[in-house]
Amino acid sequence: MTKNLERDLGLPSVLAISIGAMIGSGIFILPALALGIAGPAVIVAYALAGLLVVPAALSKSEMATAMPEAGGTYIYIERGMGPLLGTVAGVGTWFSLSFKGALALVGGVPYLLLLFDLPLKPVALALAAVLILINIVGAKQTGRLQVAIVVVMLAALGWFAAGSAPSVQSANYTNFFVDGLGGLLAATGLVFVSYAGVTKVASVAEEVEDPGRNIPLGILGSLAFTTILYVAIVAVLVGVTDPGSVAGSLTPVAVAAEATMGQLGVIAVILAAILALVSTANAGILSSSRYPFAMSRDKLAPPSLSQVSERFGTPLNSITLTGAVLLVLIAFVPILDIAKLASAFQIMVFALINVAIVAFREGSVEYEPEFTSPLYPWMQIFGVATGLLLLTQMGTVALQGAVVITVGSIAWYFLYVRSRVDREGAATDAIRRQVGREALTEIESTMDENRNEVLVALTKNDGSARERALVSLAADLIRPDDGRVVAVRFQEVPDQVPLTDDMTVQSSADRSFETRTEALAEELGVNIEADEIVSHDTKHAIVNFAERRGVDTIIAEHEPLRLRSRLVGDPIDWVVRHAPCDVLLVDNLGYDEPKHVVLSGERGPYPPLAVNVAGDIATANDGAVSLWYPVNEKKADTQYETIAEYQSELSEMLSVSVTSESLRTDGGQPSQPDLLVRRGIEDSLRGALFDARPTFPNPGCTTVTIYSHDSRQPGFIRRLLERVTF
Repeated sequence: MTKNLERDLGLPSVLAISIGAMIGSGIFILPALALGIAGPAVIVAYALAGLLVVPAALSKSEMATAMPEAGGTYIYIERGMGPLLGTVAGVGTWFSLSFKGALALVGGVPYLLLLFDLPLKPVALALAAVLILINIVGAKQTGRLQVAIVVVMLAALGWFAAGSAPSVQSANYTNFFVDGLGGLLAATGLVFVSYAGVTKVASVAEEVEDPGRNIPLGILGSLAFTTILYVAIVAVLVGVTDPGSVAGSLTPVAVAAEATMGQLGVIAVILAAILALVSTANAGILSSSRYPFAMSRDKLAPPSLSQVSERFGTPLNSITLTGAVLLVLIAFVPILDIAKLASAFQIMVFALINVAIVAFREGSVEYEPEFTSPLYPWMQIFGVATGLLLLTQMGTVALQGAVVITVGSIAWYFLYVRSRVDREGAATDAIRRQVGREALTEIESTMDENRNEVLVALTKNDGSARERALVSLAADLIRPDDGRVVAVRFQEVPDQVPLTDDMTVQSSADRSFETRTEALAEELGVNIEADEIVSHDTKHAIVNFAERRGVDTIIAEHEPLRLRSRLVGDPIDWVVRHAPCDVLLVDNLGYDEPKHVVLSGERGPYPPLAVNVAGDIATANDGAVSLWYPVNEKKADTQYETIAEYQSELSEMLSVSVTSESLRTDGGQPSQPDLLVRRGIEDSLRGALFDARPTFPNPGCTTVTIYSHDSRQPGFIRRLLERVTF
């Protein structure tokens, strides 16, 4: 019998956890760095950063009440966005927390050095090593210690703000926006990491009583309180010090306290700073080391990172790796760059949180939050847009760091994760469903279109059987619309031969062709017009004839041996690319009243033209349509469920019997069709991007390959989404 976690964390505890996770480097270190970027407008920067965190706070609150399980931001993003973005989020959050831990130590040690004359980096490295060792052996903060630290910090900071407020000089706020909007946004991005801990309570959501109420109230309440506290302290800090004297200082709050409260105030600030920053650094190591651990359990990282030490009961390898990164950052990265990188990664992760909630809401997974974010989805769109805006204003270090981590994470996914994981996120299924709905809408709209005239382009004199097959196919397509078939024999002569009037004289073969056409028209009960054209270039002649007559479709025989020469330029390929209408290429093995018509769905939703062709042929011959789709063991169950629903809706649109058949990719096929209809690869570039090699075996029957006109082709984004989601 499993043990359950007792929900005994009330609103005060939630507030203490969230506030304690935020107050630290955000107020003791960053004001001096941000002041050098934005001047007095740093006060507005803290308020703006708090405002821009609200969308992610609301999104995280909603997801935490829907999935109140132990875990961090990575869990929600991986479940919502899938393993690829889960990998990016996991690595990004790991680095963000590692940078924040390094920032706390590098920025906290100067406060300690106000009391002791010691070198900064060696002390920071020594403290980091001690904290890493503490995490390895399993010691951790208790809840009471965390509350005590928060109380001491708030008392010291409150005393500083209240005691220093009377000394504020209004002259210090002159030239408030001296660095303009760019400076304000850059400073806002820099201090963004100050609010990173606001959603930390979600990791203990299982232990919160009445989570639908206490989680959002705790997160939003702590955010509002901390924002007001930050703004008040920074406003006092700027107002009590000489303009520019604090910018660049390693101990800005101590400098301000000394100016207004003397040595006693300095000691109080030093005590609060050391407690806060050591606590932040320790929490950073503890939480960041759990990301490689969690990713390893989800097969996104090597299994060694999820191994728990038998001696200490902690994830030794994960903590060691995180500790090594922390030590390298402290030793070699300047504090300003650490702060920028920490904020940049946090902005990225918060943006992904806002996208993840859209995935959960629009997807098919079970998702029933007790609290729902207001102003959905505009609140989330605002969060993503402003996050991207901040990233662009933070300078090359932040942008390059974000790009490197993102590209590296994507490369890791394709090199390591993809072959080991078959999960997909809620977003993938939501996009797949939307793509499927759009495809069905297009199919429905094209069913009412009339096919008035079809050109059968005969380029080989192979006898009446092959000719009859192509004309019969065209007849079945135009019969519902009472259209016309134009059967044209195209004869190509060498360039050296002049096109004279003698060329227009009909041969016995031409007369025989017209006689056969007349007989077919009577037999098939459709209007068939015969013609012969002589030219120096058959492909141009076909396209010119189609343009001149305004035909709706061109039907021609496929030439498989020549079509392989795509880069050289096959004549029939040229017709496909330049035709003013749809083109059907036929691998002609005969056409004798096909009863079993297969519609192949190898690379996404079935194209509207392919559906209409398959439906018309089956209807004309009192047959049925089978929907083939490949079976792949690595595809997620949700993918097959969505495809099955899509096929079911498609079946209802057709007037013939429709069945769905799963097809193995190992060479087998469920049944022997009479005719197969499939999508063609439009050109070599798009084919390389969007169209995988056909997974189906040779069906052993006539195959009709569909090439829709460019005006009917889905756009780049749509094809990309089809390729990724289907």
